Amino acid sequence: MAARTTVLIVTVFALLAGLSGCGSDSSRQDGDSAPARVRATPDGLTLDGKPWWPVGFNAYQLGTDWSVNVGCGAEVDLDDYFAALPPGALTRFNLYSSFALDKHTGLLNFEPLDRVFEAAGRHEQLVLPVLAGGSGDCEDGRFKERDFYVDGWRSKATPVAPSRDHLTYAKWIETAVSRWRDEPSVVGWELVGEPEPGICGKSCDWQRRVCPADAPAVLRSFFDRAGAHLRSFDDSRPIFSGLVGGDQCGIAGDGYLEVGRSDGIDVLDFHDYSSTTDPDPEPQGSDLSARIDQARRLGKPLVVNEIGVEAGSCLSLETRARRVDAAMSRRREAGAAGALLWSFVPDPRTSECTYDIGPHDPAWDVVRARVSRFEG
Repeated sequence: MAARTTVLIVTVFALLAGLSGCGSDSSRQDGDSAPARVRATPDGLTLDGKPWWPVGFNAYQLGTDWSVNVGCGAEVDLDDYFAALPPGALTRFNLYSSFALDKHTGLLNFEPLDRVFEAAGRHEQLVLPVLAGGSGDCEDGRFKERDFYVDGWRSKATPVAPSRDHLTYAKWIETAVSRWRDEPSVVGWELVGEPEPGICGKSCDWQRRVCPADAPAVLRSFFDRAGAHLRSFDDSRPIFSGLVGGDQCGIAGDGYLEVGRSDGIDVLDFHDYSSTTDPDPEPQGSDLSARIDQARRLGKPLVVNEIGVEAGSCLSLETRARRVDAAMSRRREAGAAGALLWSFVPDPRTSECTYDIGPHDPAWDVVRARVSRFEG
């Protein structure tokens, strides 16, 4: 699910040598990288050669630094966050190009994102970077339509200021993966969070978007080509699909199976926002059990990379913690290969009904217990 706070920015990049923070060699294109710690197998994931059932949080705003970028949401004390996690936990976060834009100069500045990896490394934690978001939240605010997945990811870029060059998404893959591929905290990559090749009319609201007949083929081709492009810079770490997993445009029914066959996908996704009574959140045929069955047919693991239960004004934090704990048990028993909670924020809105999980939320105890229970 896209971040609830939409930050509209105009992403402007200068493709010049020696830009601020460019300390690593992003020109290297042979794909050689450090050996992967995580492997995707038909039976699930392994970490350092041992079975691994990842548990942890989504924490999309880790790269926010108001002194440098426009960011998305509140700043996070990175050392406090990673130090509080148990060893072996996983954090999925936004590694968007927007976080690398210096709002003062309009040039690339990698320092806020470098600090995320540095803090994760200091505390021996694991991260799953998401390279872009389908909704446009925390980027330029524009929903990524069909044209983006056809060829826009290679040829087009977000709006530019006069006389400024900027990165295409393909160039951002090269830049980001080449820079951080050897970080020991990186378990893999996610190309796009919740991709849907719909077409906007007068509005991009999901109720009004048009889903073209070729949507599954468009998504499949995107993962084939973008996945191959990513592998030319990191040939060892698995690629996560980022798919919502329900009946969204391009993946409804057997569309999920068609897209999932792509060689550019190693790990399938499902995003679970069940109601408080916990029925299956999607229609039959596009529900979690159907997706797990399809993943087995493909010989790929499926991770529930977002489990969201609202709390605050609508549900006590303690009750929410019990429900997400039970949800993790059910997903594991059903055959899912891991589960992450949506989502950690440093400033939870406790007086509102939200998915926010703050630093002192009892859901942290669930994650700590689960990591210990599933370790190895």
